[in-house]
Amino acid sequence: VQLQAFGGGLVQAGGSLRLSCAASLRTSTAYDMGWWRQAPGKEREFVGIISSSGDRTTYVDSVKGRFTVSRDNAKNTVYLQMSSLNTEDTAIYYCARLRDGRYWYRAGRASVYDEWGRGTQVTVSS
Repeated sequence: VQLQAFGGGLVQAGGSLRLSCAASLRTSTAYDMGWWRQAPGKEREFVGIISSSGDRTTYVDSVKGRFTVSRDNAKNTVYLQMSSLNTEDTAIYYCARLRDGRYWYRAGRASVYDEWGRGTQVTVSS
């Protein structure tokens, strides 16, 4: 397994949670890394992405101002800090590797990611 997301759990609405994505050295530091989520009965949804150097991020509108993607390349880890959570954030969260930096502007398409980690469940209770 090259990628592994963890840190999910049960949290009350309005609360915060930080997810981590541990990556093998080969997988992580040279690549832009994204976060996705899939709620029950829904398609997988793009959440946000961070550049390989960490100097650039972009997010889906529904999480802007609430979620922050960051990374620590020394630890080969990417983070998703989530705050002001609501029940619509309930989903399995995945990290994924962008196939090539040229696809940055297509980061919302699952097909441009070539490696996906095991997800972690986030449940937000009302």
